[in-house]
Amino acid sequence: MAAAQKRGNRTQAQDPAAWRNVTPAAIVLVAGPEEYLGIRAMDSIRAQVRQATPDVEVSRLNAAGYEAGTLLMQVSPSLFGESKLIEVEAVESMNDAFLADALAYLGHPEDDAVLVLRHGGGTRGKKLLDAIKKGGWPVVDCQPLKKDADKMAFVSAEFKAASRRIDQEAVLALVNAVGANLSELAAACSQLVADSDGTVTADTVDRYYSGRVEATAFKVADAAMAGNGPLALSTLRHALATGADPVPLVAALAAKLRTVARVAGASGSPAQIAADLGMQPWLVEQAQRDVRRWTPDGLVRSIQATAEADAQVKGLSRDPVYAVEHAVTVISMSVQGR
Repeated sequence: MAAAQKRGNRTQAQDPAAWRNVTPAAIVLVAGPEEYLGIRAMDSIRAQVRQATPDVEVSRLNAAGYEAGTLLMQVSPSLFGESKLIEVEAVESMNDAFLADALAYLGHPEDDAVLVLRHGGGTRGKKLLDAIKKGGWPVVDCQPLKKDADKMAFVSAEFKAASRRIDQEAVLALVNAVGANLSELAAACSQLVADSDGTVTADTVDRYYSGRVEATAFKVADAAMAGNGPLALSTLRHALATGADPVPLVAALAAKLRTVARVAGASGSPAQIAADLGMQPWLVEQAQRDVRRWTPDGLVRSIQATAEADAQVKGLSRDPVYAVEHAVTVISMSVQGR
């Protein structure tokens, strides 16, 4: 497994998509609190090692309950010459014995062994993490995808990996429908790839996920932002009647208004604004079209009404339903040319 000795590019640690492209090396650090990305990265390394050397011997260690000398024993060449893959979990909770053995191993890694360390975040073991980075070994950064642009890029990459097409409106619809949980988002991508044909469109996403609370919330927000008060209110009342929580409904209104406000205050080309705000260029273009329907006073009034509704649905009002309806009405009435 000579390829395992190749050292990685240190910039991997700064690349949010590094987990997709990680390759086996003598030492690989999978670091960060996003568990799903960590699992995917380790699965990928394991699959690549097994493809290259089907008879690889796989062993797993827990750094929190580690016993001194175990790592050296696991990486040592076997009598039959099998390659070794050692996966170490809970490195963020490592004990002193593991820290000492791992630091010692960094200086003399075995030729036919791949050591993968899973660190879930925090400062424990910083000396080891710094030594791995200084040594130039691959580091896979598994941070939560908080920006919509990152989640959308994740969805697009999932479909690209499956050799399937999905249009941009469908990507946004899927992110809005499924929410922030990355494992659920990946499962939704897999389902659409398996159960649909041709290019996945927003209508396809709607057929599968229109019942999700998040999807309904953004339908309400889209209708309100378009000035269609009757549609927004009827969709809202149906959602509430079927058990939807007012909190995500208000959050969807706030997200739409926040996007318009951010784009309204920005200057430059859509690409420049997108780079500055961490948004997709086409989403910026859409927001720029929406801005034309708003006056500064109408936008401020709508943001204030939504902020008040947010406080009311979180405990400051005995009638959260009225609070959401009022915000939807204010937004719809504030749109020019409605």
